[in-house]
Amino acid sequence: MRVAVECQSPLLQKSLELFLSKYLSSSKRSNIIIRDEECLNENRCFYISNKKEADLLKPFSKSQLILALEKKYNELYPKSTNSVIEDENSLETMDFEILQKRIESLTQEYQENILRAVKTFYEK
Repeated sequence: MRVAVECQSPLLQKSLELFLSKYLSSSKRSNIIIRDEECLNENRCFYISNKKEADLLKPFSKSQLILALEKKYNELYPKSTNSVIEDENSLETMDFEILQKRIESLTQEYQENILRAVKTFYEK
């Protein structure tokens, strides 16, 4: 998944860039473009706002952002285009798999941060 961030708010822009550093790409090469203003006729647009029609409501956490982006990505680029009717169990399984992968990623990141802090403490 490649993401571009184009926000009017400098604070939101920088926060999203920090949250999504490993996914960032240029607007032309990205799969999803994140904006804080409504998007017209752009299916790749991911709208963040306080309004109920937004793809993600403010305030949000990093994990909520990643999960919402993964959901949008899966809507835009479905893995199997052959199945027209998706059954609810497969959607729940897919959501659970995304959640499980995200938890594993966060756990790994947390472990690396702890190890880095311990190493820094003992190197002094």
